[in-house]
Amino acid sequence: MSKAKVAARRPVVQETDEAELPEAWRRRAWAPILIVAILIAVVLGAGVLVNKALEPQVPAALAGCKTSTQIAPHTFIGPQPMCITADHTYQATVKTTQGAFVIQLHPEIAPVTVNNFIVLATHGYYNGLTFWKSEDWVVQGGDPRGDGRGGPGYSLPDEPNTAPGWGLAAVGMARVPGGAVNGSQFFVEKGVWPDPGPNAIYNRFGTVISGMDKVQLLTGTDTITSITIKVS
Repeated sequence: MSKAKVAARRPVVQETDEAELPEAWRRRAWAPILIVAILIAVVLGAGVLVNKALEPQVPAALAGCKTSTQIAPHTFIGPQPMCITADHTYQATVKTTQGAFVIQLHPEIAPVTVNNFIVLATHGYYNGLTFWKSEDWVVQGGDPRGDGRGGPGYSLPDEPNTAPGWGLAAVGMARVPGGAVNGSQFFVEKGVWPDPGPNAIYNRFGTVISGMDKVQLLTGTDTITSITIKVS
């Protein structure tokens, strides 16, 4: 007798209840919203931290320094109020796209100019401005227009001095020939002033005490990243 063939049994496959998965997600509809909210909070928080890091670091001694009334970007109604004192010394670290250099400020010979520079620097006035002028013997920046004709909307009084003299690493304020001292444009001597030398008062208000190698590298495409002030 021939045996009856037994049909091969197919493995039993359990079918997934397809309606159950969407229902589970529907019960957790808040989950993707929460995830998106967390991501947004992280991004916003990172942005705040970056902005804080980019803000000028202001010493406690200068925390009360305010600018005069600002009437437009990089423009003020008048000179900056006095906020420095004679019992402190001041240094400015100028960070640039070529590196940093440090200026010893001289309030003992140019108090108005030093105060003006400090107030503008601590409020981020110079951040992002170019060194629009760069020659063998000088580099100049602080012009919001970037063409040598800009300023903060006011000029500075003449502050003449006989010492220290002009020379390598000297820092002064620009002025148009026959005009007043500019309120924001400053320069650093990279070499000997061409003959016949200074023919006007340029408010010598600082001396570069470190980083002159970085100053020598500055060109018209370089910018000021930030300026921080140290008070001692």
